[in-house]
Amino acid sequence: MIDFNIPPFTGNEIHYMEEAVKNRKICGDGPFTKKCHAFLQEKTGAAAVYLTTSCTSALEMAAILAGVKPGDEVILPSFTFCSTADAFVARGAKLVFVDVRPDTMNIDENKIEAAITDKTRAIAVVHYAGVSCEMDTIMAIAKKHNLIVIEDAAQGVGSSYKGKPLGTIGDFGCFSFHETKNYSMGEGGALLLPNLDQRDEAEICREKGTDRSRFFRGQVDKYTWVDYGSSYLPSDLNAAYLWAQLEKFDEIKEDRMATWNAYDEAFRPMAEAGLFEVPFIPAECEHNAHMYYIKLKDLKERTAFIKHLKEGGVMAVFHYIPLHSSPAGLKFGRFDGEDEVTTRDSERLVRLPLYYHLTKEDRAKVIETVKSFFA
Repeated sequence: MIDFNIPPFTGNEIHYMEEAVKNRKICGDGPFTKKCHAFLQEKTGAAAVYLTTSCTSALEMAAILAGVKPGDEVILPSFTFCSTADAFVARGAKLVFVDVRPDTMNIDENKIEAAITDKTRAIAVVHYAGVSCEMDTIMAIAKKHNLIVIEDAAQGVGSSYKGKPLGTIGDFGCFSFHETKNYSMGEGGALLLPNLDQRDEAEICREKGTDRSRFFRGQVDKYTWVDYGSSYLPSDLNAAYLWAQLEKFDEIKEDRMATWNAYDEAFRPMAEAGLFEVPFIPAECEHNAHMYYIKLKDLKERTAFIKHLKEGGVMAVFHYIPLHSSPAGLKFGRFDGEDEVTTRDSERLVRLPLYYHLTKEDRAKVIETVKSFFA
């Protein structure tokens, strides 16, 4: 059976974790955490990068730093993972869901402004499949209405929009290093700040509400509890695992791109023949081969398709159930405008196996098994 996902592994992970143990510094912000921070800061151009225990944690920090409070409204797509919503629900905000674009499955930038009220505090954008939202339009709307923009770039590590890395365009950027992502530390994430205006606040929030980071830099003679925070620091063991993959950042991306391109070469002619739809990459976007999906005719065909692939030894999965129709979505939010695309396309979308070191033979088997369904 060809797995849908196998977590990335380069070979140095165990060695670096052993080194972390020998360093006798396995809690947060150890030597490997600092290596990861420096690498990601240089790679993205962010003013500051902080590893977190998850992308959920990074989103929670962003919501806190953005000043989201009870009674505020946050605009976001319904087609996303619940973590995007949870971060704002935890602050007492009301969720306002809007429809997505049918070509990229990203939030429809043309439907955001109609959802803005005098209670709107922020726009949370999700770069689906590592393909950027239309950020120029979104940032212009945010500027016009004095709103915060938070980028959920969980799937966007290594992607860019008009040459600018995802996670560095809005006011806050959030990465994921979950085992399903291009680069993994098991569970983990990162918060990116485009400038240093809120560096001290971010460090305090991440360090249980203390000014511990300033103490270690010698800026205060002792550290104390100064504001609200939580324990958002991952272990240096996790950072050691991630460092082994960041060292091979480009190699992993190129390997995944080879699979993505092979799929696209095989399936785009079938899409042009009207059998299904394939991903659309806008000209201004560079993606990271996080995901290759196809959209079938309807839910019935998708169910049969997944069953066919499984019988052929290939695991394929669908993705998000729209948040606005979930019990929590109905409780904490509302959908603004018409749900023209979100539900319809969520029932048609299938993700194909794509991971680091997927062999050419397995890649070919996936392609042939997909083609056999339509034969």
